[in-house]
Amino acid sequence: MGTSDETKTDDDGTTSAATIFPIPASQRVKRQGMDFYENTLGAPKYVVAPMVDQSELAWRLLSRRHGAQLCYSPMYHSNVFIQDPKYREQALQSCSEDRPLIIQFCGNDPKILLEASLIAQDHCDAIDINLGCPQAIAKRGHYGSFLQDEWQLLQKIVSTLHKGLAVPVTCKIRRFNDLSKTIKYAQMLANAGCQMLTVHGRTREQKGPFTGVADWNYIKAVRDSVSVPVLANGNILSVEDIDDCIRETNVVGVMTAEGNLHNPAIFERNYIPVTWDLANEYLDIVEKYECPRGYVRGHIFKMLHHLLALKQNQETRDEVATAQTIAQFRSIVNRLKAIFEPYHTGQAVWTKEDEKSNDYNLSLPPWICQPYIRMPPEKHIEYLAQKEKEASEREKIDYFDEDGRKISKNTMKRLKKAARKSHAERLRQKQNSKFEICNGTKCANPTGLKCDHKMCRQCCRDKCHTDNLECEGHKCRVEPVKRKNICPNNTEISQTDQPK
Repeated sequence: MGTSDETKTDDDGTTSAATIFPIPASQRVKRQGMDFYENTLGAPKYVVAPMVDQSELAWRLLSRRHGAQLCYSPMYHSNVFIQDPKYREQALQSCSEDRPLIIQFCGNDPKILLEASLIAQDHCDAIDINLGCPQAIAKRGHYGSFLQDEWQLLQKIVSTLHKGLAVPVTCKIRRFNDLSKTIKYAQMLANAGCQMLTVHGRTREQKGPFTGVADWNYIKAVRDSVSVPVLANGNILSVEDIDDCIRETNVVGVMTAEGNLHNPAIFERNYIPVTWDLANEYLDIVEKYECPRGYVRGHIFKMLHHLLALKQNQETRDEVATAQTIAQFRSIVNRLKAIFEPYHTGQAVWTKEDEKSNDYNLSLPPWICQPYIRMPPEKHIEYLAQKEKEASEREKIDYFDEDGRKISKNTMKRLKKAARKSHAERLRQKQNSKFEICNGTKCANPTGLKCDHKMCRQCCRDKCHTDNLECEGHKCRVEPVKRKNICPNNTEISQTDQPK
């Protein structure tokens, strides 16, 4: 699968990938609709979704090696992309193998989105507008699916980009509860200049533990009502799901996010995706194309999810959480390989009793990449009710810090998390940082510029809470109940000393 707009004819008459990368958008043909899908993108059926902090270059290349025919970049904030050179440089990281590629932006200002897209258009085959993100951060930032009721604004955004860019504009959306409204919504975007639609078969409210099942009937209805190509998204956890979805909805291709994260070879038929093979292959690519370690950690967690869910691997899971180098991640992967490869090759016998896991019922052994199946929403509600009942019946546990002061469970969790950062790491960050480092114990965050205690926000809050202090910079106030029992010198007044 290639990008036909970026090939050239060699002296011997054969066609090869263009040696100049990237080719400026002004030197390429701007195609529309099915012409864009077939002749620019190469008619892809297997598509990797845009995933924040997850669909970076290294992951895209791994997915392409195992059958992906089109990849999206992570979602980028258009405003930050314009203002932050480092953010922009990381966002535009690519190579000649990384095509066809669509870069996705979020935002609510047509001018800012256009400015960001004009910078990015030379590095991709199309610009996608995120109109599907349902997360709370999208609600606060007023983008993603929280724009889906503002049709006049969306019409202006799409038409502005369609007219101002040298590459096509595409959109990724979620459905409404109402079928006719969903159809009109898709038609409005297509009429405004959207050249390809990706329809997620879930509503904005279907997320997290309440994700539930995507409704493909809405996707089929949109496909039948617009002339532009439509990709389906939702319920894609295996290659068989892809076949079923295309057959039932008549879409041109299928996009997957979680299915790809847990099994980057989801598009590859007749292949056994062994976790340690794919994890090591990914780490090899990361050594060539650097990315933040948080991205690597997230991918290792998801590829090894079912192995790390085994109770016998709890310590290994904790090691993944604290690993900082590629060598450390590779050591963990190879250690798991040494333990479980004999079972995979048949030298040892694996039984269900060996799993001892709280994981969902697995149809494959845990060292094979396979989807993570969420608990159905109604089961999740029952689970929460059961947990609440158990919590009310058991004796309350008190938590204390190193000085013996009583603290909350959340504060204890934060202290344990901070303790995982070594003293050497703190010193390294202090030496490399142009900011003053927080005075909190084992904390490597920069101090608040206006903090009265020379601490970061979280450490300052913890200190003010435990020591009954205040901080003007972080707006920490002593609770009224505590204030009336505190003298000006911060000493508590005993009951006998309080005025009558």
